[in-house]
Amino acid sequence: MDTATILSHVDHTLLKPEATWDQIKTLCDEAMEFGCATVCIPPAYVKDAVEYVQGNLKICTVIGFPNGYNTLAAKIFETKDAVENGASEIDMVINIGQVKDRKWKQLQEEMEGVKAACLGRPLKVIIETCLLTDMEKMKLCQIAAKAEVDYVKTSTGFSAAGATREDVALLRENLPQNIKVKASGGIRTLADGQAYLELGADRLGASALVGEARKQE
Repeated sequence: MDTATILSHVDHTLLKPEATWDQIKTLCDEAMEFGCATVCIPPAYVKDAVEYVQGNLKICTVIGFPNGYNTLAAKIFETKDAVENGASEIDMVINIGQVKDRKWKQLQEEMEGVKAACLGRPLKVIIETCLLTDMEKMKLCQIAAKAEVDYVKTSTGFSAAGATREDVALLRENLPQNIKVKASGGIRTLADGQAYLELGADRLGASALVGEARKQE
């Protein structure tokens, strides 16, 4: 798999709380130069980024990030705001506490509510795999299928760990083919990116892969 193919699956990411507008512009420039799928950025920068890229790049943003324990009403408001500002894709952190409480109905309602607020834009639900048992991950795959979300995403990158090969394989095995997998968190090398894609991920959330590609030039 060549570098360009790997990068075409990358959401080039900058979600640090101290991220500046100059850094976001650089991120967009890099993503356009290297043919990334999107940039994934904080909601406050979406409108400016959409104007900056002038239709040459998709802008992804995050909802309920990074902890996921916002109310459903707050997540829906955030999503509507992001869509109004021009976001192309939405990555939403689910309520992890509700997973632990086995509130499966509420989790499905959350996914469905945010999905509706996306107005047809792809929704990736972040389940924070490092905090879950395999049973919980498999159950969430079933709920994601019922809610007809577009992706299940491993991690925020802000918790105890990121993506693992085992988790990506488990998600791919337990999701219908129409729901894709996004691996994110701790993907530092192009070889890692290729490995996750070969395991069945369709999208990679990463901040380091463009820099790795530039080193090859």
